[in-house]
Amino acid sequence: MARTSSLQNVSPIKYVSRSGSSRLMIESVSAEEIVKRTGSPVFAYSAEALSQRVKRFQEAFAPLHPQICYAVKACGNVHILRHLGAAGCWMDVVSGGELERTFLAGIPTERVVFAGVGKQEHEIRAALHGRHSLVWDALDGASKKMCAQRGPVHAFNVESEQELDVIATEAARLKVVARCHLRVNPDVDAKTHKYITTGTNRNKFGVSIDQAGRIFRAWRGKKWIRLCGLHTHIGSMIESPRPYVRCVQEVMKAVGHIERQGTRIESLDLGGGFGIDYSSGQSVALEEHAKALIPLLRERAEAGTRIAFEPGRWIVAEAGVLLVRVLYTKRTGRAHFAVVDAGMNALVRPALYGAFHFIWPARVQAGQGPRSLNEPEHVRGCMPQSVVGPICESGDFLALERMLPRLKRNDVLAVFHTGAYGMSMSNTYNDQPKPSEVLIRGKQIITIRTRDQVIDLMRGDLAASALM
Repeated sequence: MARTSSLQNVSPIKYVSRSGSSRLMIESVSAEEIVKRTGSPVFAYSAEALSQRVKRFQEAFAPLHPQICYAVKACGNVHILRHLGAAGCWMDVVSGGELERTFLAGIPTERVVFAGVGKQEHEIRAALHGRHSLVWDALDGASKKMCAQRGPVHAFNVESEQELDVIATEAARLKVVARCHLRVNPDVDAKTHKYITTGTNRNKFGVSIDQAGRIFRAWRGKKWIRLCGLHTHIGSMIESPRPYVRCVQEVMKAVGHIERQGTRIESLDLGGGFGIDYSSGQSVALEEHAKALIPLLRERAEAGTRIAFEPGRWIVAEAGVLLVRVLYTKRTGRAHFAVVDAGMNALVRPALYGAFHFIWPARVQAGQGPRSLNEPEHVRGCMPQSVVGPICESGDFLALERMLPRLKRNDVLAVFHTGAYGMSMSNTYNDQPKPSEVLIRGKQIITIRTRDQVIDLMRGDLAASALM
């Protein structure tokens, strides 16, 4: 199976040998320079890598004229969204907060699809009309004028018939027609981690294909609801095309059944979930997924059906690196530890999923820079060390017993493939401030999120009225 590595020489994130050492470069800036300028921990993203991924996705599925609805939940920084929007992406949001991020990023609401299993009434109102913006009070006059003129979103991906009832009620109040796609659950097991499998009949998402036909019949011709598409999403971190093929086959059966009842399916949103291999730093070639799916969908696309995908992780994971600093090294019995300034508060995936992220010093001796992420055990001078964070939990780790060059205090470490579900899942446990974020564009280091200050963690407490 073809794979591509983000540490190949063509990548904007790579080790470069110079003057007897190898340094990690993100575009034209060294990781050490980023930390020197911004402090740590910091998430650093390559603008070039983001653009490359979007272009590659567009080219892989070109015969389908794909609509790329970037999954904002993967990394929702407003500046990242603006960059991806300029590259041609639409946006897939799952909350009112994510909706407002797309607005602040300058994404037209007609290029936003509102998904999510638990939409609240006020979020639905905000998606239908800008005067219900959730950030209205914080906006200046010009932004409020823009906000009041926005909406509605391109479509709601609807998870249940009760949700359709609520959307219809809010749409009638606002006298806005709500375009809707019904999420169907094809009962396909994506063979991934149980927490991120979403397409079986045991999962909370969508309705069964049998229910879909009845719902389309019941809602045909309703005044404020235009039910005209199907949506599905079977999970995340899927490497094999086989589950996607089964999913599309099941969805196309539903399309045929619904259209025989008299409703034209105008849109097919097939979700995301295209995986990357964190353990090797390589991703299954997207082209293999495309090769398997295009024959199943080409005829519909050529007939004018909108074919959409919701890549998130596949777009941003490899474009981001978490940079941390070694605070202390210690030995306990036979175990060697490097305590760094970020742990499960900044990157929860290792603790939550047992997820693997490749870690390597930002500067190593010549010859210690890995050519790919799956061969550090062959690099000379390595020893098993655990990289752990500052949180008071034994589960607070980034790597356990990992073969690494001997680490020392103040070393900068790079945690790779953290562009997706890194910052977006970060937290302030133990009152640890969230990291900063920077976007690297050539030689530029652009701060796109400042690091939290400790006082930021207490503002809600201080603003609340309470009996003392």
